[in-house]
Amino acid sequence: MSKKAALITLTILSMTAVKAQSTMTPETLWKLGRVSGLGISKDGKNIVYKVSTPSVEENKSNSKYYTIPVAGGNPVEVADYKSLLNDKNVSSDGKHIVYNEEVKLVKVNGKDFYPELQKSDVQIYDGLDYRHWDTWNTGSYNHVFFRENKEGSKGKDILKDEPFDSPQKPFGDDSDYNWSPDGKTIVYVAKKKAGTEYAKSTNTDIYQYDLATGETINRTEGNLGYDTHPKFSPNGDLTWLQMKRDGYEADKNDIIVSFKGMNMNLTANWDGTVDDFVWSKDGKKIYFTAAVGGTKQLFEVNFPGLTKIAVQVKQITDGVFDVAGIVDITGNTAILSRTDMNHAAELYAYDLKKKTWKQLTFVNKSTYDELALSKIEKRIVNTTDGKKMVVWVILPPNFDPNKKYPTLLYCQGGPQSALSQFYSFRWNFQLMAAQGYIVVAPNRRGMPGHGVAWNEQISKDWGGQVMQDYLAAIDDVSKEKYVDKSRLACVGASYGGYSVFYLAGIHNKRFKTFIAHDGVFNLQSMYGTTEEVFFNHWDAGGAYWEKDNAAAQKTYGEFNPINNVTKWDTPIMIIQGGKDYRVPIGQGQEAFQAAQLLGIKSRFLYFPEENHWVLQPQNAMVWQREFFKWLKETL
Repeated sequence: MSKKAALITLTILSMTAVKAQSTMTPETLWKLGRVSGLGISKDGKNIVYKVSTPSVEENKSNSKYYTIPVAGGNPVEVADYKSLLNDKNVSSDGKHIVYNEEVKLVKVNGKDFYPELQKSDVQIYDGLDYRHWDTWNTGSYNHVFFRENKEGSKGKDILKDEPFDSPQKPFGDDSDYNWSPDGKTIVYVAKKKAGTEYAKSTNTDIYQYDLATGETINRTEGNLGYDTHPKFSPNGDLTWLQMKRDGYEADKNDIIVSFKGMNMNLTANWDGTVDDFVWSKDGKKIYFTAAVGGTKQLFEVNFPGLTKIAVQVKQITDGVFDVAGIVDITGNTAILSRTDMNHAAELYAYDLKKKTWKQLTFVNKSTYDELALSKIEKRIVNTTDGKKMVVWVILPPNFDPNKKYPTLLYCQGGPQSALSQFYSFRWNFQLMAAQGYIVVAPNRRGMPGHGVAWNEQISKDWGGQVMQDYLAAIDDVSKEKYVDKSRLACVGASYGGYSVFYLAGIHNKRFKTFIAHDGVFNLQSMYGTTEEVFFNHWDAGGAYWEKDNAAAQKTYGEFNPINNVTKWDTPIMIIQGGKDYRVPIGQGQEAFQAAQLLGIKSRFLYFPEENHWVLQPQNAMVWQREFFKWLKETL
């Protein structure tokens, strides 16, 4: 080989080595395509999916649509993707279409009451639910309509003048309503309560409207909790997800089938909670997703009808990943969305008989091929009350066990949400690890996937055993020689933000810095300004003024972070969304003001137009840069 050729070869090898050693950055994270499966085409041959790609420069996301063969192959971009899919909103006979529109029903604005004062901007309310999530109530409601399936036909509002929402606000969509298989009735989800009663309750029901008679019946009248996700089996049996208790938004979610006049609970004896489900095409079983052991997996439950065959729930998939969603089931193949802490969602085919996986989309493969990935370890930690707790430990790329690394304790929100193999575009463990941090993410009390009792233990015990779970996790991992115990941080959002505020008063010098995003700082003022009051009633135990209510008094007293604020002695960054009405702006303001007046190094990162999340690309980029800037300054 000539010297020139050798030099070229050496240069290429050097470039390849450098390329392989690159790690995730905020800029790279916000260039990843976000894959969503939309369904299988009418002819059954192709999967239709969407790829949304954020543009930081344009401060928005751009979407493209594709098809790919069910068996795998090359993707094809399509313009008219809707024509490829069966439209669930068209009745089976093709005669009618169902849809939803917003309808103005209640006077709220000053000019509604006083038409001569058109420049007034006052809003007038006689009850709660005057704002929800990130939007003020304007007196308009989502209503379900149907019309003939032809141009120019006039729609009919099946909720008429009822001041109730369907789809449910703020996150409801057309999955809140469905046609019956014969096309003669429409089922829809609604919480038919208004004002203060609406804010105190989770009692949604499934209603069925008859097109011919115009009559509506309540199919779930006897159940007081959430009834959601109405679907029909291939045999026409109404099926839905049900929580039993009013006011408990994180209750066990069960699959209910209405069969021959009986409501059959297929998952009653299974110690878990269902996320979403689809029927098999033959109507003999239901596939569903659920959290288990720090992941989300695919399950099945058989449907025996009125036979003596026992109902059995079986876990179908297993591994260090999340089955993030079911696109569809076709024959023996399940088309699934899958993630893990190193990879954003892609679509996969899972062979239900052979138990094998086949990746179908590779939207972000070229990016990940250039990155050194984190090592994900599942650790079992003994809690202070003698239980076994799953803890995810995310190690930096190119991890060297002989080095010492700064370490972040991550506190999950919810409080009853799974800490699984999800891929977040804000709390991204891969990105944190790529900046040289070890991340410790405990499946503390209050998380689904470890039995119903584990999930429920956090309610009315926000500052109790769960705080010991956090400390047990960080103390256990800190025993490793590669953890720099002098450089520990604690970070989290929502209930995780509450956890940060609470731990800041009890951590006994463990942590060197804190970051809290949209966290609850003062449980009393939170109760006075949040929108879904049922949440506080259940998880806090009631109202702070209920002096004879021991659970509430303990929550608003011992478990209120403000009561330990004089023990704060550590730098803290506080992040707050201006349109977060679940954990309103005062929570972040109170915490920052306390830190400043106590003389503690602190920073307030305020996003006026963001809600409980950070959704705009440029704001998200600022969030990431400030997050790591603060850690660099204080850790």
